[in-house]
Amino acid sequence: MGKKFNVRMLAEGGMMLALAVLLNTIKIYQAPNGGSVSAGSMIPILLYAIRWGIGPGLVVGSVYGLLDFIFNPYFYHPLQFLLDYIFAYGILGIAGISYTNENKENSMTKIVIGIIIGIGGRMLSHVLSGVIFFAEYAGDQNPWIYSIIYNSTYLIPELIISVVVILLIWNPLKRVIRK
Repeated sequence: MGKKFNVRMLAEGGMMLALAVLLNTIKIYQAPNGGSVSAGSMIPILLYAIRWGIGPGLVVGSVYGLLDFIFNPYFYHPLQFLLDYIFAYGILGIAGISYTNENKENSMTKIVIGIIIGIGGRMLSHVLSGVIFFAEYAGDQNPWIYSIIYNSTYLIPELIISVVVILLIWNPLKRVIRK
């Protein structure tokens, strides 16, 4: 990880987790077999990763996945639990690739790429879970195609919401936050 956890980092992690859980209760669209478009529930986790880096982002994302399971449990198999909750949300921490130390600026392009990679990683995890554990829902369709389309219906809107909101708030936010 390279970065030691400090009180500020842990406190912000807790606040971002609480905010993510709260935002996840506001559903814009609920997919029939799991997944939803929320009022930007991934934004706090992505912001935390951008602010503190990949390692802390992976930890907070994974904890959020565990909390999501506690509040919305759907358990089929231990590997499905890991793919749909711990890995899927943990990988949002990859958005921390845009993290830089205090002496450098985070470029907006780097932030957007980090968000796309993080949410893309979440999608990959859900697609794998869909192919491995929920292929019967595909019917006659190829399970890979079905899983990609199904998960795209809620993750692409979440990606758009996350990118737009973070781009809108990043400059004002970085003026008020100090490490």
